[in-house]
Amino acid sequence: MPLVEDLNTEIARIHPDAFLTIEEFKKSGLYFWLQPVTEVRPDGHVTVEGFGDMIMLGSYSYLGLNQHPAICRAAKEAIDRFGTGTHGSRLLAGTLDLHNRLESEIAGLKKTEAAVTFSTGYVANVAAISTLLRKGDVVICDKMNHASVIDGCLSSQADFVRYLHNDMVSLEHRLREYRDRPKKLVIVDGVFSMDGDIADLPGIHRLCREYGAYLMVDEAHSTGVLGEGGTGIEEHFGMPADTIDVKMGTLSKAIPSTGGYIAGSADLCTYLKHAARGFVYSGAPSAGVIASAIAGIRLIREEPWRIRRLRENAAYFKGLLTAAGFDIGPTETPVVPVMCHDTEKAAYLARYCQRHGVFIHAIYYPTVPKGRARLRAAVLACHSREDLAACADILTAGAKELGILKG
Repeated sequence: MPLVEDLNTEIARIHPDAFLTIEEFKKSGLYFWLQPVTEVRPDGHVTVEGFGDMIMLGSYSYLGLNQHPAICRAAKEAIDRFGTGTHGSRLLAGTLDLHNRLESEIAGLKKTEAAVTFSTGYVANVAAISTLLRKGDVVICDKMNHASVIDGCLSSQADFVRYLHNDMVSLEHRLREYRDRPKKLVIVDGVFSMDGDIADLPGIHRLCREYGAYLMVDEAHSTGVLGEGGTGIEEHFGMPADTIDVKMGTLSKAIPSTGGYIAGSADLCTYLKHAARGFVYSGAPSAGVIASAIAGIRLIREEPWRIRRLRENAAYFKGLLTAAGFDIGPTETPVVPVMCHDTEKAAYLARYCQRHGVFIHAIYYPTVPKGRARLRAAVLACHSREDLAACADILTAGAKELGILKG
C-alpha cells in the first residue's frame, strides 16, 4: 500500500470543506500556490513563472528592505567569512559570533535583557510555549492567534483554553475561571495576520496583572510596523518595555531574512537555549541569514521614513478600496483583508487579479472562519501610488463581475 493511497482523500481529511480538489483547482486555473518566482525587484514587482511581471501584493516585506544593498553586502561578506553552512546545533559547533550579535541587536530593538533565535518563527513559538508550560499550567489564547501558537499550546501539557477575539470580557472570564492555577500564560498576536487588527494590549496587560498571569505576544506582523520607530506594539500604545513578559517575533517579514526569536529576561533566554528542543536539536542558521537580519534591524532604526511610508501607503490603499465599496474588515495596519465571504467568489477574484498582473492569494476556511473568505493584501513601503491604484482598479473590476462590492 502506498504511503499516500489517494491524494484527494488524504487532503480532504485535513480540509473537509474544500470546494474543489487540487486537480479541479488546477483545471479551472485557480491553483496559484507554490508558484515559482524567478525575479524579485526592489520596487515591489516580481517576475513569476508563467505570468510574467506582477505587482507583489502578497509579501510580508513590509518595509521593502529585501534587496537593500547594505543587507545584501552584509550577507555576502558573512558568506565569504564563514561559508554557507554552520554544520551543527547552537549548543555544539554551530554558534558563530554573528548569532550572539544578532541576539544583542534583537534585545536592543525590543528593550529586553536578552534574546534567543530559532530557525523559523513557527519553531520559535512551538519550542518556547511547549518548554515554558507544564501539566497543571493553563495557557489562554485569543481565538484568532496564529497556527504556530496553537500548535505550541497543543504540544505542551498545559490546559489549553481560548477567549473571544480581542474581547476583554471573555478574557477576564477565562482568567477568573483559572485564577487558582499556579502558572497562567496569556498569548496573543500583536497584529492579527488575517484581519490586520491590533491586540488590545492595555486591556490584556491590565487583566494579566490583576489575575497574576504572564503575557506572551507574537509580534511577527507588528515589529517594524507598529510604533514610530517600528519597535512594536508596546511603542504603539506608549507602554513600558516590560509590559510583555515573553516577546516573540520573526526575522522573515519586516526584517528581510529567515528565522524567529524570543526576547525577554536573561534567565528566560538562557533556559530556552538549554531546554527548548526546537533550539537544542536544530541546526544553527547560516551566516548569510544571520548577517542579513542584523543589517535589517539596523536599517529599521536608521531609516524610520520607511515606517512612515508604509503607514501612508496602507492608508492610501485602504481608502481606495473603501471608496470602491469593499468591505476591508477591522484592519488598522498594512494587512488588508478584501472580504468576499463566499469561498468561490474569493477564489475567482484572486484568479482575476493574478491574470491581470497582481500577485495575491485567496484565504478560506479553515485558515479563516466559515463565511469569512477573503483576499489578503499586504501593502509595502516600496509600492508606488500608481501600483497601488492599479491594484485597487483591478480588484474593483473583478469584484464588479462577481457581485462582491457593497451596494
